[in-house]
Amino acid sequence: MTRDNYAALKQKIEKEILKLQKQAQALQKKRRGPVITTIIRSMREYDITPDEITAAYNQKTAPRKAAGPQAANPPKRTVPIKYRHPETGDTWTGRGKPPRWISNAESEGKDRKDFLVA
Repeated sequence: MTRDNYAALKQKIEKEILKLQKQAQALQKKRRGPVITTIIRSMREYDITPDEITAAYNQKTAPRKAAGPQAANPPKRTVPIKYRHPETGDTWTGRGKPPRWISNAESEGKDRKDFLVA
């Protein structure tokens, strides 16, 4: 590929990017219009002022930023161990798919209760 071909191709791609960005902006304006109309209609219906919206918006967003990402995900609790393999010491909480050592023992005729932790 020659340098001229590269430059022309790059310019063509950049033009296409600008065209697509303009299309995206037009679509956003088109979609936002009815939403804004609905909001204004609701504000008039309930006699809400723009100042009240601003105050409520600032009040809702400030604590979320201060709390950080951990506020949305509370710490997970650890589940107590319910079963233990006597020879290897492998454990299982009893949740989810049983581990192989439980499945193998059951296929040999042993009972799951034999592995319960006291």
